[in-house]
Amino acid sequence: MEFALMSSELWIAFAAALGLCILLLALNPRDRAGVRNLLVIWLLLVAAEGLSLLLQRFGEQRASALFGHAATVGIGALVIRLACILLFQHTLPALKLSFARIVEDLVTTALGAAWLLFWLHGIGLDLGSLLTTSAVITAVLAFSMQDTLGNILGGVVLQLDNSLRIGDWVKIDDISGQVVDVRWRHTAIETRNRETVVIPNGWLVKNRFTVIGSRQDTQTRWRRWVWFYVDQRASPARVCQALEDSVRLAEIKNVLDDPPPTAVLMEVGFGYARYALRYWMADPRPDDPTDSLVRQHALAALARNGMDLAVPREERLVIKENDARHQSLHEVELQRRREALREVELFGGLEKQELESIAEALVPAPFVSGDTITKQGAVAHWLYIVIEGEADVWRETDRGRQFIATLKPGSVFGEMGMMTGEPRSATVIARTDVECFRLDKRAFGNVLRARPDIAEEMSQVMSSRRGALVAATQNGNASAAASVQQDALLSRIRHFFGLDLD
Repeated sequence: MEFALMSSELWIAFAAALGLCILLLALNPRDRAGVRNLLVIWLLLVAAEGLSLLLQRFGEQRASALFGHAATVGIGALVIRLACILLFQHTLPALKLSFARIVEDLVTTALGAAWLLFWLHGIGLDLGSLLTTSAVITAVLAFSMQDTLGNILGGVVLQLDNSLRIGDWVKIDDISGQVVDVRWRHTAIETRNRETVVIPNGWLVKNRFTVIGSRQDTQTRWRRWVWFYVDQRASPARVCQALEDSVRLAEIKNVLDDPPPTAVLMEVGFGYARYALRYWMADPRPDDPTDSLVRQHALAALARNGMDLAVPREERLVIKENDARHQSLHEVELQRRREALREVELFGGLEKQELESIAEALVPAPFVSGDTITKQGAVAHWLYIVIEGEADVWRETDRGRQFIATLKPGSVFGEMGMMTGEPRSATVIARTDVECFRLDKRAFGNVLRARPDIAEEMSQVMSSRRGALVAATQNGNASAAASVQQDALLSRIRHFFGLDLD
């Protein structure tokens, strides 16, 4: 028996479709164009049903049935489409439930297919033979349309697993932009140049792409890197602080306060130090203008702090002038070393020529805050003179690490290792950036062998210093400090430098 909706049921379906159209217009007046298209389809279906009734009256049964079936199938599909729009775009969002757009399309397609199969069964078509034939056709189509089906399935996967969402900022190879649409076959990305790049979904599923920002954050946060080449003579710690303050203390649009900016030394080359200033951006769209503002603030901060950018330099060597300049610089450096030596009690008994000899042998030794300068128990035959900065002295005991003192500019340490060869008696760690001069055994041995009586003067100073250290580590035990004998120390110095063999 041929299937068809009763005339009253069909007109009820027409009325329901019209009612849904009016309701959608009331709920979302801005979508007039979409609803208007559905109303046009509704009018065409009403016209088809009216034409079917007219042809039936004139005895044209086959033509009447054709238009009637078209109206029946069409109005069923239209009602399904309108109901899905109402459910997914209005009802579920009102209940604070959201699904990917493709879920709505899949549900609409599935219900439409179910309605079509139901109608075909109703008009007497054998669904078993239909499904068998459809399977063969489907296999042929699937083989011939592999790329298209791959793109379609890719679009389903991208939306269902939430890999890409409309509004996301992404980077794909050399393309950077915002996702404006995810369709069945492709994804559309709008760049900052207002160009729309269409990428097949199959390619996105197979390849890597970057989504800017974390899905865990309610606000987009994108860390940007801005690079600076600064003259190598500038202190790295001061450069990093100046770069960070240039952003942290300024009000720059689109720059976030949390997380705070950070600056790091990334590379050291010939005549330059390469720094990275990293800050967090709120909106990826104006990336270059925001980077530009950050650079402006950073350059101004470097200039205020007297830090020059590293630039290519050309040096022309004029032999006579160059020798004179080097001699002048060398004299300035020697004067700096002489002044440092005069502040050291250990060298107080040396004559001018002896100080000159030691000053020539000093080696610059810079340390960064946190560096271990000497370690207790290590063997090293040299001493250090602190020029700038501070360092803490620690002693490892059975009760753990014990703080002894803080070394300031003018302090000397490591003299026992240089003068006697014994292991370091304490650990020295830089509290701040520290600049030192280092003097080794070989350089000092020349002075000592030229005037051996220096050993006696130095043993007296060292005995006093050693006694103070022992007293400090043993809670001021004077008897323990007194046990340090100057004669024994003098004997060890003479033996270490081979003076007792002369």
